[in-house]
Amino acid sequence: MSEAPGIDADLVCVDLETTGGNATWHRIIEIGTVEIDRDGSVREWSTLVNPGTRIPPQIAAFTGISDEMVADAPRFEDVHRELLARLAGRVFVAHNARFDYGFIRAELARLELRFTARLLCTVKLSRRLFPQQPRHNLDAVIARHGLACAARHRALGDARVLRELLDVWRREVAPATLAAAVAVVLREAPLPPQLPAGLADELPESAGVYRFYGEDGALLYVGKSNNIRSRVLQHFAVVQRSAGAQRLARQVQRVAWTETAGALGALLLETRAVRADRPLHNRRLRAAEGVYTLRLEPGAAAPDHVAVVELDSLGRAARGELYGLYREAPVAWRALEEIVRAHQLCALVLGLERGAGPGTAGSCFAYQLKRCKGACIGAEPAALHNARLRLALARLRLTPWPYRGRVLVAERDWRGQQDLHVLDDWRYLGTVRDAADADGLDADAVSFDPDVYRILKRFLAAPAGARVIELG
Repeated sequence: MSEAPGIDADLVCVDLETTGGNATWHRIIEIGTVEIDRDGSVREWSTLVNPGTRIPPQIAAFTGISDEMVADAPRFEDVHRELLARLAGRVFVAHNARFDYGFIRAELARLELRFTARLLCTVKLSRRLFPQQPRHNLDAVIARHGLACAARHRALGDARVLRELLDVWRREVAPATLAAAVAVVLREAPLPPQLPAGLADELPESAGVYRFYGEDGALLYVGKSNNIRSRVLQHFAVVQRSAGAQRLARQVQRVAWTETAGALGALLLETRAVRADRPLHNRRLRAAEGVYTLRLEPGAAAPDHVAVVELDSLGRAARGELYGLYREAPVAWRALEEIVRAHQLCALVLGLERGAGPGTAGSCFAYQLKRCKGACIGAEPAALHNARLRLALARLRLTPWPYRGRVLVAERDWRGQQDLHVLDDWRYLGTVRDAADADGLDADAVSFDPDVYRILKRFLAAPAGARVIELG
């Protein structure tokens, strides 16, 4: 055997079949364990479990376990002592270990029992050992290593595969490489002493938003991640922490989180929470009210004009072409003036200068300095000035809302939880679980937010598996 601390300890390979993917709502229907002692001794155990609820048809089809099969099976409370005896003192090995571990902890919590173990996730270990491989689900791993599974999607059959997988890695992977990979997968960032010891086990490995609270409930920080657990633990890792990060880690007294079905939900929730709650350690986001933009006002036969307008004051039909986002009207005017100077446009034509400048009658002041091509006196055709103006503004143009009206963006996570994000005209109105609830969200109550605009523009260009549903 290789000398790989963790993989050469006393192990227990675990697999569960369940009624669904959420440990809070769903229940275990089968448990399979393969205990492996460090001397090589092996013991197997499995049992069906009566979940106290019907098994969904898709789960029955997937696992082959029916309601009739579990009708006379023991309930979890009848087998939990046997299970705990087989898990005690062993490294908990599973494929996507947090799933199986989370279900066992949830079932034990219903019995007012706590359980913790060191986790060795074979998905994470496979990714670390074979980073060049695109897939690491159990079917892909079985095919890659030529393993056999006589009872796929049954608990003991899949647990046996994990034992064979560990044996293959011991034979085929260099001992030092295997030991290093196991050490990384087993390693956890130490939590500060003021936080509960079991926090690492409670944190979900799903997308969402987390919040750090300090003394007297003060909100210190709001963050988002596609893996809340991993990101929160990173905050407390000692390696490469800045002075500010170390100070934050010392101040945290409590961690709370909100799970979302996907990355878009986490981004939108984080932006809203940071803006509304103003955490002490976040970059301050200014209130969304009072966002200004440059509106191009085409002239019929005359040069086009540009006006600085407050974006929320414009009805959708009256907008036309908009350029740039600015927090204050004076900032927008200064930006326009800089564009005029840089591209030798006419300030008089664009409404930035009143009346004529000295010298040539009707000209703007910049024309006297040879910094305007003469649109103000007809020396430059209006069509040419208009074309140069559009070219100068092009990189600032706001993307028009690409839908006829309100839309839902549906994100679904691996557990089947679905979030419906209600969007309209680049505004995030809220998230609902039922499409009928979208009607109760008032678009007029939500101001245009430049940060939300940038998030949605980037996401809707490539929705990454989410469905966009137009409501009209």
